[in-house]
Amino acid sequence: MIELVVNRKDNTRTITTIENGKLVEIYEENEENQNARNEGNIYAGIVKDIIPGMQAAFIDIGTEKNSFIHVKDIVPQIDEKIEEKKEYKIKDVVKINDKLLVQIQKDSNEKKGARTSTHFKITGKYIILMPNTQIVTISQKIENENEKERLLKIVKDNLPENTGAIIRTAAENKKQEEIIKDIEQLNAKWNDILSKFKKCTNEPQLIYRSPDIIEKIIIDMPEDKIEKIEVNSRKDYEEIKKKIENTKIKLILEENQDLLKKYDLEKQIEKTKQRKIWLDCGGFITIDITEALVAIDVNSGKFTGKTTLEETVYKVNYEATIEIAKQLRLRDIGGIIIIDYIDMLKQENKERIEKLLKEALKQDRAKTQVEGFTKLNLMEMTRKHICSHNS
Repeated sequence: MIELVVNRKDNTRTITTIENGKLVEIYEENEENQNARNEGNIYAGIVKDIIPGMQAAFIDIGTEKNSFIHVKDIVPQIDEKIEEKKEYKIKDVVKINDKLLVQIQKDSNEKKGARTSTHFKITGKYIILMPNTQIVTISQKIENENEKERLLKIVKDNLPENTGAIIRTAAENKKQEEIIKDIEQLNAKWNDILSKFKKCTNEPQLIYRSPDIIEKIIIDMPEDKIEKIEVNSRKDYEEIKKKIENTKIKLILEENQDLLKKYDLEKQIEKTKQRKIWLDCGGFITIDITEALVAIDVNSGKFTGKTTLEETVYKVNYEATIEIAKQLRLRDIGGIIIIDYIDMLKQENKERIEKLLKEALKQDRAKTQVEGFTKLNLMEMTRKHICSHNS
């Protein structure tokens, strides 16, 4: 079972997910810059500048920096397996002072404004609605072919015209009525967004705010898996109470108590900020986050093994794989991830490690893609952030 512990101390709110007594996810919010998290928000923006050389435009969405949009994120989203891709020029697609409805794909940072798109995604419990496209895909984590066919048929039969969708893992084995209800609620939300956009004047405006961290966890987790949410602030209690009205989740208020101390979470949280993580066998991994990618190095450390070198290396890589999947989720690491495993001579061992990584990542709510070993024996993968951090 899953418990959420929401601890507020001074200006910081720490949200932890505990599964079967183990810490699996941590998110920290600083109240002073909490509103800086904009990923998923939808805005009415005004085109301020067009850069033909970059095939892009800058859009004022009312934030400190103008957002950036590439031509490929403005033109209609197509399934390239079915339709031929067309080439568009930015100056033929938008003009300066045009009003544009956009969604933030990637938050701004100190150097750049937010990355935006007109390819919208509205997330529900079982479906991610994608207006203005006809692409319908299904989570790779759903493996049963009969179930895939059933879900695809339900969704395609009930989607509004010119609307696509991603069928989420949570939809597996759910009743048709539940999935249809989710589609209807998301479509109503989209129609409300369009209605607000039409009423907008030529001023940047926030039209839709994406779910916050707690709401995302509640949406993503199966309803019967979250047993309780414990908070230490009356403000959080009242806020969360509204979000779980139609669920069986228990909400407990332990006002002014330090819940991180109560559940002995402080040391566990501190470990997630360390660069080096020791493995049970005596080996260790290091995690280095750069602007371009995340590099994870696997080392044998103190472990010498008792059999052959290949078996010793495999043992370290095996433990490292399980720990890496755990740390990616704990730290909410996103982007391109390169894992430098200890070199294995046997191809079958490489295949076993790749399979193990894919299996371990199935526990992760985030979208992950394992690309396999490169010619340089580096494992390539990607992971999408669950949330942006403002700690």
